[in-house]
Amino acid sequence: MDHAAPQTTVITTRSTVRKLRESPSVSSKIPFQSRKIRKLASPTTVHDPVKSPHQPSLVKIPKSLTTKPEIDVALNHLRTSDPLLATLISTHPPPKLSPCNSASSPFPNPSSSNNSPPKRPARSTPLRFALREIGVSARKASYLHDLSDNFSTGFLSDTSIITMDDETLFQSLTSVKGIGPWSVHMFMIFSLHRPDVLPVGDLGVRKGVQSLYGLKELPKPLQMEQICEKWRPFRSVGSWYMWRLLEDKTKGNGKVEDDQSGGF
Repeated sequence: MDHAAPQTTVITTRSTVRKLRESPSVSSKIPFQSRKIRKLASPTTVHDPVKSPHQPSLVKIPKSLTTKPEIDVALNHLRTSDPLLATLISTHPPPKLSPCNSASSPFPNPSSSNNSPPKRPARSTPLRFALREIGVSARKASYLHDLSDNFSTGFLSDTSIITMDDETLFQSLTSVKGIGPWSVHMFMIFSLHRPDVLPVGDLGVRKGVQSLYGLKELPKPLQMEQICEKWRPFRSVGSWYMWRLLEDKTKGNGKVEDDQSGGF
């Protein structure tokens, strides 16, 4: 007798549902719509929006090498993790910090490369010819158009480039026509000052690794990843020293008193 009430309630409810389905009316549809709305409005659905890799509010801005103390931390890590690299570090001054681009834009001023403002074509000149007037080839002009399209559609933006993690940034930029892995790696190291970039396709870095570790052949990308794993999370700095090592071999001396070849 104690269990009769729940059983009767279930039967009554199912019977009512069956009758409502067999004889639908305006009033009979309301409960079903209400149940569906309540289900869709549950916390697990409403508070679980689709996350975009380009949403700055959801992405932590990646760390960059911007101060001398940060460079010192990187050098201490590399000395400890790689004795061969430690010897190379001891024979060279630390990397020089070049001015970082604006926090709101990852791109330098166009005039900064030649200390003069860029030439402006006449206003009546069509864009495709304007690019040619400033020395841009037809192929490179098409690459610039594709890059511009990615910005105009919102796929890329200054903010997204600054806030994307290394892997997402690499995939996003290399999807643009004319932008390859090497260009992205150089941009990440020298414009964004990302600390953990390993340009596995750069000939200078590959030759440096070959020389440092006494390899018979140039290391391939996968070998580069394996050999330089110990440099994490400062592979950009390790790569910088590979360029210095290659310069030493080119100059024919083993020590550089004052390195003017660049920095981050």
